[in-house]
Amino acid sequence: MIANLIGSEWRTPSNGVSSLPIYNPATGDVIGQVPLSGAKEVDAAVKAASDAYRTWSRTAVMERVRLMFRYKNVLEDHFEQLAAIITRHHGKTLDEARGEVRRGIEVVDFACGAPTLLQGRTLRDVSAGVDQDYYRYPVGVCAGVPPFNFPVMIPLWMFPLAIVAGNTYVLKPSERTPLGGARLAELFLEAGFPEGVLNVVHGARDAVEALLVHPDVRAISFVGSEPVARRVYQTAAANGKRVQALGGAKNHIVVMPDADPDVAVAAILNSAFGNAGERCLAGSVAVVVGGAAEHVLPALTAAAAGMVVGPGDEPGVQIGPLIRAEHRDKVAGYVDKGVSEGAKLLVDGRDQVRRPGFFLGPTILDRVSSDMTIGHEEIFGPVLSVSRASTLDAAIEQANRMALGNMATIFTQSGRAGREFRERVEAGMTGINVPIAQPFAFFPFSGWKGSFYGDLHVHGTDGIEFFTRKKVVVTRW
Repeated sequence: MIANLIGSEWRTPSNGVSSLPIYNPATGDVIGQVPLSGAKEVDAAVKAASDAYRTWSRTAVMERVRLMFRYKNVLEDHFEQLAAIITRHHGKTLDEARGEVRRGIEVVDFACGAPTLLQGRTLRDVSAGVDQDYYRYPVGVCAGVPPFNFPVMIPLWMFPLAIVAGNTYVLKPSERTPLGGARLAELFLEAGFPEGVLNVVHGARDAVEALLVHPDVRAISFVGSEPVARRVYQTAAANGKRVQALGGAKNHIVVMPDADPDVAVAAILNSAFGNAGERCLAGSVAVVVGGAAEHVLPALTAAAAGMVVGPGDEPGVQIGPLIRAEHRDKVAGYVDKGVSEGAKLLVDGRDQVRRPGFFLGPTILDRVSSDMTIGHEEIFGPVLSVSRASTLDAAIEQANRMALGNMATIFTQSGRAGREFRERVEAGMTGINVPIAQPFAFFPFSGWKGSFYGDLHVHGTDGIEFFTRKKVVVTRW
């Protein structure tokens, strides 16, 4: 059974704490056990973080940054190992895992800019002989609950910024993919950070609930489904905490008649089927406008049908397994539902279900409307719904009918259409001729509507604002 990190000590929970199996999704084999820690273990982690906060919050910013630079170097030294861990217990291809690690390290890069990012402001002679300044202070003990689908990247979106700002941290990795967070913590200690600055508690709902109500936790970061994000936001805010809760997505890709078919097809394949569709930036609905269908669909269908499905660590594999058998079956059930509601099945990936592991191949359903279940519910798998629209206005209207507003992209050679889409589509991350509108670490990951609950998003300057509080000092000498 993997252990919790409390201070500098790795502790296996005491007898009586149950556990869940950790799987290799490519084979279905059990590769470990994760404890289902509860309030007792959470309280020990928060106490260790609280004790460390008294010293860490007063540690000079340059010392915090030196340690963060060292952590970045340690992460780079273990880059391939981290990617292999991701593939082993999540299933994504090694290339996708490497991309995940790189995007996570980019946030550590950003955190190393703390001497500039944490600066305050000053105004001399705000009135006669009076100066006014504001300083940034850490908020205290912070906690993060990342999802299963990015077990290295999303923890690195959370704790490095919090810690470099002077906070201490409790990380609760996903119980489905806990090995990434555990290894990040081992490397954190190897980099030389003091004990208690980062703590790790493994578990599921009970551990999360304990963090949401713990009086010494000041801020919560969460990534997961929309219903859970909403509950996390409501519960944590009701207990006086800062909250950033990222929810689900139903992302639309609009393809205009003037789009370059080769560019659009490659982008849709990447967006819809990368990471086996298990990502909140997956393009799950392709809206083909006017005559775009005849230019795009034949090539898209042929390319999807030819994609290689298999274990993520095998050369040439393009789509790995889903996270669990029950999730694979749920996604396959969406395909069944789509066909029963009148969608036309162009590519059927359900034949992959018969192989060992938790596989489902790329699937494309055509003639999907937003009233169909597959047209508006998040599927979180390698299933692309194709919808038809007569005009750009109709395509934008369809995207804006979604309750979620994470990402939307358009493929066009028209600057006018691109600008119109940018201005009117209700999605916090908008792309023009790119498959995935994912911001780099120095911009916020800014979902809208039901895709985000809170005021300040993860990473970028929003992250700095979230993990600091301001003190205004008014002085007359």
